[in-house]
Amino acid sequence: MADSLVIVESPAKAKTIGKYLGSKFIVKASMGHIRDLPKSQIGVEIEKQFEPKYITIRGKGSVLKELKDASRKVKNIYLAADPDREGEAIAWHLAHYLELNEGEPCRVVFNEITKQAVKDAFKQPRPIDMDLVNAQQARRILDRLVGYKISPLLWKKVKKGLSAGRVQSVAVKLIIDRENEIKAFIPEEYWSITAALSVNGTEFEAKFYGADGEKKELNREADVQDILKRIEKAEFVVGEVKEKERQRNPAPPFITSSLQQEAARKLNFRAAKTMQVAQQLYEGIDLGKEGTVGLITYMRTDSTRISPVAQEEAKAFIETTYGPEYYPETPRVYLKKNANAQDAHEAIRPTSIAKTPEEVKSFLSRDQYRLYKLVWERFVASQMASAVLDTMTVDIHAGDVIFRAVGSKVKFAGFMKVYVEGNDDGTASDGDDKFLPPLKVGDKLGRNGIEPKQHFTQPPPRYSEARLVRALEEMGIGRPSTYAPTLETVQKRGYVAMEEKKFVPTELGELVIQLMAEFFPEILNVEFTAHMEEELDFVEEGKVDWVKVLDEFYSTFEKRLEVAEEEMKEVEIQDEVTDVLCEKCGRNMVIKMGRFGKFLACSGFPDCRNAKPIVKEVGVTCPKCKQGNVVERRSKKGRIFYGCDQYPGCDYVSWDKPSDKPCPNCSNVLVEKYAKSGSHLHCTECGYKEDMQQADADGDADD
Repeated sequence: MADSLVIVESPAKAKTIGKYLGSKFIVKASMGHIRDLPKSQIGVEIEKQFEPKYITIRGKGSVLKELKDASRKVKNIYLAADPDREGEAIAWHLAHYLELNEGEPCRVVFNEITKQAVKDAFKQPRPIDMDLVNAQQARRILDRLVGYKISPLLWKKVKKGLSAGRVQSVAVKLIIDRENEIKAFIPEEYWSITAALSVNGTEFEAKFYGADGEKKELNREADVQDILKRIEKAEFVVGEVKEKERQRNPAPPFITSSLQQEAARKLNFRAAKTMQVAQQLYEGIDLGKEGTVGLITYMRTDSTRISPVAQEEAKAFIETTYGPEYYPETPRVYLKKNANAQDAHEAIRPTSIAKTPEEVKSFLSRDQYRLYKLVWERFVASQMASAVLDTMTVDIHAGDVIFRAVGSKVKFAGFMKVYVEGNDDGTASDGDDKFLPPLKVGDKLGRNGIEPKQHFTQPPPRYSEARLVRALEEMGIGRPSTYAPTLETVQKRGYVAMEEKKFVPTELGELVIQLMAEFFPEILNVEFTAHMEEELDFVEEGKVDWVKVLDEFYSTFEKRLEVAEEEMKEVEIQDEVTDVLCEKCGRNMVIKMGRFGKFLACSGFPDCRNAKPIVKEVGVTCPKCKQGNVVERRSKKGRIFYGCDQYPGCDYVSWDKPSDKPCPNCSNVLVEKYAKSGSHLHCTECGYKEDMQQADADGDADD
């Protein structure tokens, strides 16, 4: 008969742990938090040292009754919520409800949900860590003060439904600042000259480097013409060859932010989806005969630390699978990238390196498999030997003009045999970019062509989710658990929209941030917000009193509020009226901004609730009905697809953007495909492929 009750947050976690602990344990789920601050009021007694007024979360009555009933039947109660501030707070609220002594060893924590880790954790329960609880309370109350004090002001002065928050406001400001940089950017002209050369029948390219013995920039067409004249009859001769051996080190194992960034680059996952799937892998997957097993360690972490046991397991696996030469001379230790990293947990890694992605693939959904494979490969690669590349830099003289060719090849793959970190453009540089033929000083080269090309400098790119997460992390804004919900919130509020997977500020977002900057500048100040995060970390470490942190913040904040109440003027946001008539009531439609961008809505709202997307034509006749035009549309989840504007009369749809160029083999429509290897046009009927750059060049030639 069971004599112990274990309480976790979720049924999935309860199911996994229950199988490990056996019949003497009853495992129940609290379904997350059981108490919180009330939604209808601020819920904080500011005058009483910021005392929170917690209430039972609506709908939790049956769960709490079940937990209470179960607690009366057992001798021991263990609280096994997640190993972070939120988990500690959940445990504390449960202890309060079940009338447990928080100073007694009732708290159990584990970084991975495996049989051994869980059993080891139950051998050493501890009291509830009130420093962790107070850090969570301080953050919750701090955010509540900002949100519940500023939001009503925005409702009164701007429009209802708006909100303000510490981290979300900084995130929106970063997006607006980047947009302003792009608008203010002035492109600068520059040129390149590429020489197509050959030696012994092998072709390669060299770029213009300089003239008269020094490096030179080509800023005008006149500069280019001067160089072209100087090399018109010149012979290309190898002047200098430099060969070096270069080492390339692996990326560290994942932390929360780097997992979100890499999943966005390689899997096209939103941050929220990454965390959702990671939670499933952490809480446990049914592996058939083996039962339910947690496949990865805890996914909310900012530490790259790896346990000695996991390192030993990795060493044995790498040496057995790939060979001893693929393991470094000493185990890799990664320093904390962020000085404020808590190092409370390990990095995100597989709980067992022996469970390869292919071995567990049949038990996983497609998304679970792809994310697990990413985590597994990143961890294995992080423990492997460095790659060794042979690089060659060749200076080629054409009279007194210098061209330079750079090449590299992999001498020893090392970690690159398993995994290479992606770039923000979605590609992974494998170090095998260019090969150069064997060249030596004095070699005379064949001249196959000279191509001058005009370029213009580009503005900084808009923030994608991956770029924004990286920026927030580097600035010390937010913590692992805050990134995904922050990105979701700023879109739900209509402060930013997504265009081509990049954040674009809305008029509403710009207005709110403008008001915040005028009346609450410290909320938008990156250094101030990062300092507040640091203070919360100090609370967690027991170095600072949480009430003192709140008091220092509120003393200034309260004065700002008083000024804003008096001086903030009411602002009316005018919708942009269009000449499109509502087909339901005949009134003009206006442009509104939603979480997925602009759309048309009837100006007669709320009497008429008609709304429809703004149609964006792609310049292609519908390949199915031959009468309508293909337009860009969005699914309910915001994903872009393409369809005929004659729908429902014509049901043509495509996830890929169709081209106006027919397939030369079967005359079917070609669609645009984007891959790591490059962009190409693809025929869905016969499989024909054509490089998009070549297609563009052919089009230009036709013109």
